[in-house]
Amino acid sequence: MDVKPARWMIPDPPAAELEAFAREAGMQLPAARILWKREIRDAGAARRFLHPSLDTLHDPFALADMGKACARLAGAVQAKERVLLYGDYDVDGTSAIVILHTALRLAGADVHYHVPHRIREGYGMRSEVVEQAKADGVSLIVSVDTGIRAGAVVEHARTLGIDVIVTDHHLPEGELPPAVAVLNPNRRDCPYPAKNLCGAAVAWKLADALLTTLGWPESRRVKLLPSLLKLVAIATVADVVPLTGENRVLVKHGLEGLRTNKNVGLKAILRVAGIPEGEMPSARQVGFQIGPRLNAAGRMDDARDVIELFLTQDENRANALAEKLDALNKERQETEAAIREQILAACERTTITDAQAGLVFSGREWHQGVIGIVAGRLAERYSRPVFVLSEDPETGEAHGSGRGTAIFHLLEAMEAMPELFTRFGGHRQAAGLKMPVTRIDEFRERFAAYAAARLGPEDLRPVHDCDAAVTLDELTDEAVTEILALAPFGNANPVPLLALRNAQVARTPEVKNEKHLFLHLRHNGTTRLAKGWSLSGLAERHRAGDSIDAAVLLEEDAWAKARGGPFWGLVLKDLRSTE
Repeated sequence: MDVKPARWMIPDPPAAELEAFAREAGMQLPAARILWKREIRDAGAARRFLHPSLDTLHDPFALADMGKACARLAGAVQAKERVLLYGDYDVDGTSAIVILHTALRLAGADVHYHVPHRIREGYGMRSEVVEQAKADGVSLIVSVDTGIRAGAVVEHARTLGIDVIVTDHHLPEGELPPAVAVLNPNRRDCPYPAKNLCGAAVAWKLADALLTTLGWPESRRVKLLPSLLKLVAIATVADVVPLTGENRVLVKHGLEGLRTNKNVGLKAILRVAGIPEGEMPSARQVGFQIGPRLNAAGRMDDARDVIELFLTQDENRANALAEKLDALNKERQETEAAIREQILAACERTTITDAQAGLVFSGREWHQGVIGIVAGRLAERYSRPVFVLSEDPETGEAHGSGRGTAIFHLLEAMEAMPELFTRFGGHRQAAGLKMPVTRIDEFRERFAAYAAARLGPEDLRPVHDCDAAVTLDELTDEAVTEILALAPFGNANPVPLLALRNAQVARTPEVKNEKHLFLHLRHNGTTRLAKGWSLSGLAERHRAGDSIDAAVLLEEDAWAKARGGPFWGLVLKDLRSTE
């Protein structure tokens, strides 16, 4: 399967208005261009973006049913009822459990938790867990990062005499579950302004509101709640929700809080992830170094290890758990790579046309814990939505994970063919399913046809949506500092992609380790090195003296800085001959 050349989209903002904005905001043109592209076009908005304040957070009681949830929980605390937190096995779900468990325990609640095993139980709430909870004397279940589509299970709990509070952020069905309270900003009738909170953030909002309801003094609340923001930040980044609006505030302050940690589990996971003590991790480090290790527990073994990691006060136990998660992550990487290589090898042997605008791959007993990651890699590589399914020959069932593109809604696609699935759910760009193996071929055909009806040939090309055109002489240390201050970067606030137009190849391109391209570029007398990881194939297309366009990212370069070099560098994403 050939990967089509990318479309380059380079903005051309009005020069006079841009210069006026830059002067008023007190910044240089490169950062001003990026903010303009992201529709931040006045000095006040720029200041709010660069300096997000906790004072701007919305009132948690603006969430529909928050008053009901707090009243029921306060009653459970006072009556010493047995409360069960029912979560999910990913970073968001486990973080949400730790947040609420910590707040409830400090409030004096008799609180316990259940996190499902990915392989044995699968995603979502199950009736047999509710029945065991009844046998254990539980009278109140609080779901976290799950439950919004578990109407039947919530109803079953009610028949057993167990109240349920649902806290979730996934898209609801037509009817809400029959719970005492349903906290979800995506409820149609919920007035809460920030609709993109992750599950841990919703749990944090509940903790905030509950402590207010219980009459905690402000001095005690402000001591606990900011410490829990560290987990909210990790969960928000790991769950790939938009890092804008309220999420930006939560992540910015949560990451800054990670400079200092009293929690022995946080200390241990940062250590094995390679984050030096006292340094603030970036969102990228959370996404690629911390989050995968925490997710590895639920993918490869048991997510309860993550919860114990953050709840234990035993430093030796925390270190042992962190080392275990690190080892599981290495195993996950190897397993994922093996499946991905199988699929890529099949793609190389197959002609895939624009009519196959959605792809479904399946294999016998592929590890369920990594198929979502594989789907994401393939969706990015081929610029189209992808499902990867693991077939279980004993049960005749397949478990699948899907990843999509920005302009395609995976959940709506599955809702157009619900009869194919035993269970399904998810978001616009990430979804999961369970289905009979016998219907996989039908799913493959119908999914491809559904996607082809909504995605044209241009939609199936990679896109370089550049934030700004710059010249190398504009990228001074001060200008780069301003650009990097736009972090935390992530979904909806990506690392700025810069277009270097009409740059000259200053030296013969070099290839390092047989796969990495090192390219010296010159602009207006300024020469910089751009490193293209795994882009050695571009080396033969350009020679010294050629005029090219380069799409580049900026990155902090701690290695070079420690050796007296620049604190930043250029990462090459693509090249083309200057048009």
